[in-house]
Amino acid sequence: MKPYPFTAVVGLPDLRLALVLSSISPAVGGVLVRGEKGTAKSTMVRALAGLLPGVDVVDGCRFSCDPAAPDPLCPDGPHDRASSHRRPAKLVELPVGAAEDRVVGSLNLERALGEGVTDYQPGLLAAAHRGLLYVDEVNLLHDHLVDTLLDAAAMGRATVEREGVSVSHAARFVLIGTMNPEEGELRPQLLDRFGLTVEVASSRDPKQRVEVVRRRLAYEADPDGFAAEYAAEDAQLAADIEAAQRLLPAVKLPDDALRQIAEVCASFEVDGMRADIVTARTAVAHAAWTGRDEVTTDDVRVAARLALPHRRRRNPFDAPGIYEEQLEQALQDAQPPAPGPEDDGPGSGSTPEEAPQNVPQGDAPQQQQSGGQQKTVGAGETFKARVFRVKGMGEGERGRRSRAITDSGRTIGVQPPSVQDGRPHLIATVKAAAPHQKARGRDGAGLKLRRQDLRFALREGREGNLVLFCVDASGSMGAKARMREVKSAVLSLLLDAYQRRDKVGLVTFRGNAAELVLPPTISVDAAASRLEGLPTGGRTPLAEGLLEAARVLRVEEIRDPRRRPLLVVVTDGRATSGPDAVARAQAAAGLLTGVTAVVMDCESGKMRLGLAADLAAHLGAEHVPLGEVAAESLTSAVRARTGRAA
Repeated sequence: MKPYPFTAVVGLPDLRLALVLSSISPAVGGVLVRGEKGTAKSTMVRALAGLLPGVDVVDGCRFSCDPAAPDPLCPDGPHDRASSHRRPAKLVELPVGAAEDRVVGSLNLERALGEGVTDYQPGLLAAAHRGLLYVDEVNLLHDHLVDTLLDAAAMGRATVEREGVSVSHAARFVLIGTMNPEEGELRPQLLDRFGLTVEVASSRDPKQRVEVVRRRLAYEADPDGFAAEYAAEDAQLAADIEAAQRLLPAVKLPDDALRQIAEVCASFEVDGMRADIVTARTAVAHAAWTGRDEVTTDDVRVAARLALPHRRRRNPFDAPGIYEEQLEQALQDAQPPAPGPEDDGPGSGSTPEEAPQNVPQGDAPQQQQSGGQQKTVGAGETFKARVFRVKGMGEGERGRRSRAITDSGRTIGVQPPSVQDGRPHLIATVKAAAPHQKARGRDGAGLKLRRQDLRFALREGREGNLVLFCVDASGSMGAKARMREVKSAVLSLLLDAYQRRDKVGLVTFRGNAAELVLPPTISVDAAASRLEGLPTGGRTPLAEGLLEAARVLRVEEIRDPRRRPLLVVVTDGRATSGPDAVARAQAAAGLLTGVTAVVMDCESGKMRLGLAADLAAHLGAEHVPLGEVAAESLTSAVRARTGRAA
């Protein structure tokens, strides 16, 4: 069955252009496509491969070497005067659950030690060389794999090192990632490594939606016939891409355009110089795409819209975006002054009254009296929070919070002989094989190894955890200043969870019931959004809140058993809902005694009852006053106790 035609996709002009520009100039650095589910992200990417020109490759080379310029370090080389053939450009898909060896390739340690032979089995990076590498749901991929992909895309080479044996090969490809922001964001440092980013959303125009459905149904009814209808348009687009690739080396980037690029990047306060370089490369590619041999202001404008949204300096939970007015002003500021009398020009000295609606504006405005006795108070400034860790040693997903046995990190021992997975431990392997050399008839250099000799390293690293917030939203927490302080502390802990690759969930309780406001997710910014609009009021159903937290943790233990939980209860400790509220809260706490927990004590005033401390005792949790959540508070306390100056 033929893939859905590229030119048959309705709408999405920015995504179409970004994919085309990356195909014209792979040096741009690929495309990250952000958008809700069902917006044809994957469809367009898979269709792109059919538009790319074919490539000439050396016969028998597993690394797709170009016969005109073969890689001198190719593991299958040298390729002097080798025969070649032409094949279509490849689209290689990387599954989210892929292991590192599957991505970069692997070495046969048994042959390396026993025979002195470098037996390298290429991975997905080698298969994608001179083609496309597509990662669906790239935000769910392990950080170290994303970093490996982006390094290879930037350097054009992949290197595999195992126990002193190193192999390197060319890996130039167009990297395309798609993601749904609701399922979690990429780290800023990883986000920056993508050349371009595009936000996509489904159309709200009924006519366009009708056309999308009509075309999709027609394709499913007759894929080959539907593809034939758009074959001519696809062929013309492929010819245009090939023509732009030929023109690309001849495109000039004048100093005026470079000044515009520098002015725009400085205006948006991007970090580092990668933004300037990517914007310049994109502008050159756009000039080639439009058939020009010199970059103009229009090319810089288009390039900035694609290369800068994810690099703009912003708050941790803000979505990418740029101001159109700020972009136009920066382009104007970079223009050389015109001769003649001074003229302020249109719009000089003016400032836009409001920013575009699609660009986040930092802290949300404070809302008062949202109805009845409920009210919503915004958060204050975030700060660097203390680090709370889960007790013991885990085996969960790689992260940066709690101690765990992982596939990377420092070596702390050797796995039992029954474990035949992971990274080999060279010394232990040699020790296991050494006593058997005479019996195996060894008579020269090299060890005679057997599979049972292999020993694998036991490594300690860090894991990501499930951080479940259980937040008291009752009337006793509703004092304006206190709730602002509470939200600031929880947002700071959310930021810490974001940086440590945790999964988060949010339970709130007020009135007579508790509610799972946000089911556990890796989208920390979603939790921040729900918290920001959290109303307060009513009685304090502490028992119901703890019971709901216990229920959520039981369900998550079934869904994701390797991810250990950390429960953060945010309350002043009062329990005022229903009869025997305190006793029921203590009984509910007994259901959570096996969970690592922290009670954030929000009680204030001169007369304090110490109820939150009592709750912490029943939970077996750490008791932390609200004012001591900040890391600076802990540092000051330690200095005071040790007699050092603050």
